[in-house]
Amino acid sequence: MTRELAIGVDAGSTSFKAVAVDGDGRVLASRVEPSSPRVEEQADRLIAAMRSELGCDAALGATGYGRKRIRGAVALTEITCHARGAFSRTRRPGVLVDVGGQDTKVIRIGPGGQVVDFTMNDKCAAGTGRFLEVILGRLQIPLGAVGDHVARATSAVAVSSTCTVFAESEVISLVASGEPLDGIVKGLHQALASRVASLARGSAAGLDVFMSGGVALNPAMVEALRKAFGRPIAVVPDPQLVGALGAALSVVRGARR
Repeated sequence: MTRELAIGVDAGSTSFKAVAVDGDGRVLASRVEPSSPRVEEQADRLIAAMRSELGCDAALGATGYGRKRIRGAVALTEITCHARGAFSRTRRPGVLVDVGGQDTKVIRIGPGGQVVDFTMNDKCAAGTGRFLEVILGRLQIPLGAVGDHVARATSAVAVSSTCTVFAESEVISLVASGEPLDGIVKGLHQALASRVASLARGSAAGLDVFMSGGVALNPAMVEALRKAFGRPIAVVPDPQLVGALGAALSVVRGARR
């Protein structure tokens, strides 16, 4: 009998992710690329490559801001997909914090993997990964160097602006006034962590906290969130792929519940 296979796509604002799974939910292949403005063309190319790698056709599910532009895919909500993808990896209820390029999601996941509640910051970049991306880019600090800057900081320099555009100007002024770069970078992480923790409000009380999204690949951000939440933060394995994995699991026949 032919295996049931599925491909899940997460067409995000910053990166395009795709995951292939079998009917037992095992990951067979994955791809991550910077997002292209031509979402349809990028999706067609990656999906064709993955189907060729699988050697057969596969069901297709899509999530992310570009989900409705993926030809032939079942369009799925981000909240459902991220909850399903995270639960498939953790097998535990808790609160999932997904800091993406365009929005930040805080999802309370029940013992069966169902969405109990959620909140989102999707109106302003100040509470998303774009906040760090813009300002670190302005400071010409690559992601790989962020951890060293934060580790060297003797204290954090407060960044008070709640808008990414204003925060960028504030940071440039801080540099010009002689504030240490290491302290500014640490302060940026603390500012973002504080906004994310405020978004979570009381939803994380007494629950395990997990983190997904590309920002979870930044250890300094994970540590800043740990301090802001006042508890350990467990990074979901392959955090960038969580949404795409959930999309694949939502359409593969054998793994659906």
